[in-house]
Amino acid sequence: MARPAGGVEHVVAARELLRSAKTAEELRRAQAVLLPLDLGLSLEQTARAIGRSVNATCAIRTRFAKVAEGVMAPPQAKTALRNHALADLEREASILDEVLADAQKGGIVVIPQLKPLIEEKVGKPMALSTVYRMLARHGWRKLAPDTYHPQGDAERREVWKKNCPKP
Repeated sequence: MARPAGGVEHVVAARELLRSAKTAEELRRAQAVLLPLDLGLSLEQTARAIGRSVNATCAIRTRFAKVAEGVMAPPQAKTALRNHALADLEREASILDEVLADAQKGGIVVIPQLKPLIEEKVGKPMALSTVYRMLARHGWRKLAPDTYHPQGDAERREVWKKNCPKP
């Protein structure tokens, strides 16, 4: 007979996580704590129910307890980690504000010419694609000219097309 599951002190936090879970991983974390305590399932049955191995289920329960007690920080999504970032988001924004001051006034920006300035501010060499991704991350986008003038007369344009001499 296996020993009874512990973690009764974390049931309230697990129920709250179960209610507010936005990802499958958050749901599994809550279920790993609640299923043994509420339904009396063994660790093997809980592992089968949440689709993880016994060892992984045990690790999930232990990690949940540590996070609930404040010993460990809650896990972050992979996209939030930015492991290979050259600068944090605030630093990137300040660099772009400095470098793109003319563009904010309506000036034309040529990115390959700005690349050395951005590299100087960051302190490391970067690929041109990295500069474009940084700009996209902060809401900058490539604007192409319109095919016609916004204040132009469409009827006059069509008449000109019909009557214009062919080469």
